[in-house]
Amino acid sequence: MPNIGLPELLIIFAIIVLRFGASRLPGLGKSVGQSVRGFKSGLSGEDEEKPKELENKPSDDAKPPVA
Repeated sequence: MPNIGLPELLIIFAIIVLRFGASRLPGLGKSVGQSVRGFKSGLSGEDEEKPKELENKPSDDAKPPVA
């Protein structure tokens, strides 16, 4: 498998600029970054956060002991 060097990366970047335009590149980069971040957090299980409304409510398991 051939290595991708600096000249190849410059050609790929030039094609992307011609395809999407320079004004749309920051938004495109942001959306790709958010997608990658969401994918990584989904793989690691960080996405399993409770909503704040549920964190403040006592659960059924935490009932006070009956005297």
